[in-house]
Parts: sequence; C-alpha cells; structure tokens
Amino acid sequence: MKNFPNNFLWGVSTSSYQIEGAAHQGGRGESIWDRFSSLQDRIADSSSGENACDHYHCWEEDLRLISELGTGVYRFSTAWPRIQPRGSGKFNAEGLQFYSKLVDGLLSRGIEPWLCLDHWDLPQSLQEQGGWSNRDTVMRFVEYGWRVMVELGDRVKHVIPHNEPNVLSIL
Repeated sequence: MKNFPNNFLWGVSTSSYQIEGAAHQGGRGESIWDRFSSLQDRIADSSSGENACDHYHCWEEDLRLISELGTGVYRFSTAWPRIQPRGSGKFNAEGLQFYSKLVDGLLSRGIEPWLCLDHWDLPQSLQEQGGWSNRDTVMRFVEYGWRVMVELGDRVKHVIPHNEPNVLSIL
C-alpha cells in the first residue's frame, strides 16, 4: 500500500457564510449571500446562513472537535462584511477580534491556520456598485486584505486570496 509523504498536510476547511451564522450580530454587514438567500425561490428550502451552525458563538467547541480529529491544518475564511461591513471605510473591531481569537485558539491546539480572504461573501454594498466587474472593488479588496494581514499576519502564514477564482470569474 502506498503512503502519503511525511510532509503531507491533513486538514479541514470551512467558509464563513456557511458556518458562522450571527448574520446580524457583531457589527457584520450584509453580504451577497444574505441578499441572494433572502430572495423568494432562489434556495429550494428557503434556508440561509443567517444562523448556520452558529460557529460565531460556538467556535471554541468547534475547535475542540477539529482538534479531536487529529488534523494539523484548518482552512477558514474571513467574512469581509464582518470585518468591513460596507466593503470600504471603517473596519469593525469586533469582527477582527473574532478572527484573532479564532487564530489564537487554533494555534493553542497545535492546528495551523490557513486563511482564505474571499469565499464568495462580497459585501452587498460593493455588489450594488458593480461587484467584481468594478475595478474599485479590487482596490477595496486590497485594503481589506491588508487590514486582515496587519491583524493576523503575525500568526497566519498561509493565505489564499480567493476561493475557486475560476468559478468566480465566470459568474
């Protein structure tokens, strides 16, 4: 039987919108998924990420479960609307603090954090200005990414700018 190489990284992955919940808490702004899932007949069972599995409140228990799996890597995404509710302007200290605690919690359990800056949760206000088709959104993303790295970059060594950019580019 073939074995994985010794340097193979075993990990798990999530996206902020799909697990965090707390869509109207902690200063979080509206995302494109919040808007999309609120429209009638867009989601078969009308579900949304408004509550999800409540990772925002249950993150410590979630990290305990990840730790019990024995995985050494956790790839998570930051929710841009939680960090910068309108996609430009003021940053949300409470959102930044949430991700800082999450990273510290991972490291204290010996789990290496891998960060994805954009897992399809663009702030709705930027979508209303043209979304990714508007060059200004790219500049706002640079500001957002810079701020996240100022806050977390001393502890997060692996960063993925966009989840599935090939799919994002055709939508």
